[in-house]
Amino acid sequence: MKMLEQEEEADTEVTWEDQQNINAFSRLHMRVQDLEALYEEKKKEKEYLDDLSSELELADEDEPVKYRIGDAFVSLSLPACQERLKNEQKTLTEELEGYSTKIDSLAEDMNKLKVLLYKKFGNSINLER
Repeated sequence: MKMLEQEEEADTEVTWEDQQNINAFSRLHMRVQDLEALYEEKKKEKEYLDDLSSELELADEDEPVKYRIGDAFVSLSLPACQERLKNEQKTLTEELEGYSTKIDSLAEDMNKLKVLLYKKFGNSINLER
């Protein structure tokens, strides 16, 4: 963090509307951070499923596969396991797209607020990560 120089400080009065915009930006920023964390978690889970799918291609069709459902493991046939895995991958892909869309939408709203706030406060406000 750095202190603002005397000439960089703004003598602009913060109105109630400005404070509401700052609060809205803060809420959006926190929401984006939460969604990004969820996105990364789901992305990692999808990568694990992709790796598992590759490993199952090498498995023997006659051997049952231990498939985890919640905290329990269930023995499934290889085709049934691959079908469940495909469905889970599809669901995760849809969730990732949903998170990405929400993040983009919130980032757009944040950018609008940034323009308003930087226009009024200039360098005396920091809205960057």
